[in-house]
Parts: sequence; C-alpha cells; structure tokens
Amino acid sequence: MQSPEAKFNRNSLFLTLKRYSSAVSDMEKTILLPSLLRDVPSDCEAADETCRDLYANYMMLKAIRNTAESSLVTLDDHKTKNTTTTTTTKALEPFLDADSEALFLFHLRGLFSVMSDLTKKTRSLTEKYLDILGLTN
Repeated sequence: MQSPEAKFNRNSLFLTLKRYSSAVSDMEKTILLPSLLRDVPSDCEAADETCRDLYANYMMLKAIRNTAESSLVTLDDHKTKNTTTTTTTKALEPFLDADSEALFLFHLRGLFSVMSDLTKKTRSLTEKYLDILGLTN
C-alpha cells in the first residue's frame, strides 16, 4: 500500500513544502538550546552588513515555516506593500502583460528554488549546532 505522499510527483510543491517543514521540525528537535547559536556568525561574507548570527537564522527559518503552514500573510499586507513599491511595479510592467501560465511557472520555479535553498540552510544550521556541541551526525 502506498503512502498518501507517494501519489505526488517527487518535485511537487506539496512535497517541497513538506521537506522544508520536516527539516525545520528536525532542527527544533535537535537544537535544544538555541541560545548557543547567539553570536555565532553564519556563512556569509565578512564585509556583508546583513550578515546575521545563527540564532537569527534559526528564528527566521522557524518563522518562515510557521507562515508557510498557517498562511499568515493577509491580502491587506499585500496591498499595502504594493502601494509603497511603485518603482518596483513599473519595473515589472513587462512581466504583468505576459501570459498567465508563463508567469505562474516563473513564480513556481522561484518558489521551488527558495524552498530548496531554505531546506539546505535548515539542515546546515542543524549540522553546525551539532558541531558546536562536539557531536557529529
């Protein structure tokens, strides 16, 4: 008997989101003391001003998972962001006239890419925590 997930293509959006959610759950189960991640630099360039510590990355990854699972983004938030970014809208006008299917596929590929990258970052953060503790997986 097949699992309910077996009927989905291995690259489906549902499975991509599930992989990310599972990686974050594993991270939460492994990282029992998130405070150990404070002031530990992440893998970013030293000159990069947006470089965060591992604790900030930990909190961000959890927040993204919560948002993805509970759909906390409201339409009102989307509307206010659109009114403040008129220059971005002007730059995207050629894409808005494009075929709806092509636009959907463009965003879907982007979502797959982002979710895959976030899953890798989550697993990497878990491994770094184990390294801090002196444990290897």
